Amino acid sequence: MSIELPFVVDELAWDKQSGLLPAVVQDVDTMRVLMLGYMDRDALRATLDSGHVTFFSRSRQRLWTKGETSGHFLDLASIEADCDGDTLLVQARPHGPTCHLERDSCFGDAPARSASFLQELDALIATRDRERPAESYTTRLFEGGVRRIAQKVGEEGVETALAAVAQGDAELLGEAGDLVYHLLVLLRARGLCLADLEALLRERHGH
Repeated sequence: MSIELPFVVDELAWDKQSGLLPAVVQDVDTMRVLMLGYMDRDALRATLDSGHVTFFSRSRQRLWTKGETSGHFLDLASIEADCDGDTLLVQARPHGPTCHLERDSCFGDAPARSASFLQELDALIATRDRERPAESYTTRLFEGGVRRIAQKVGEEGVETALAAVAQGDAELLGEAGDLVYHLLVLLRARGLCLADLEALLRERHGH
């Protein structure tokens, strides 16, 4: 995956702790602190290459990817270093509980910002994509492929535009809801998500 790092890997303070840096992991959607791990250069490179947060296990003396046995991966969103270059802040999107006690966070009372409904919907769509439950409309969309989903987005876009000029507010909102839902499915089918769209809009706003 391609993530622009705001630091140079080899300029980090690797020598302070025998080649390891503490890495605080935070949920990119809720801002909850999820866990603390340690990364060496190889773990950082593996994280960047795979898109799954990977650590160096001090007890097992090897790299380990969070979720490699449980399936509860941490999808990388961003990484930054602190002012001294000796600690990393990793923002990620968790797939299931992060803690081995089946809790969202290893810090039981870690505060979190409530996710918006769109974030919850995007997370549900991601779950449907992974699990593909039978009788799910979202599953049928994914199995129809990107071209079919794109066609649905086009149809919903036209219906939304028509509702805007020829129908009432309730109809417009209904069609807009259908459009947003299908657009989230299309983004997911292309390996993207709501957070990617938000990041683009935030970057444009900054300019």
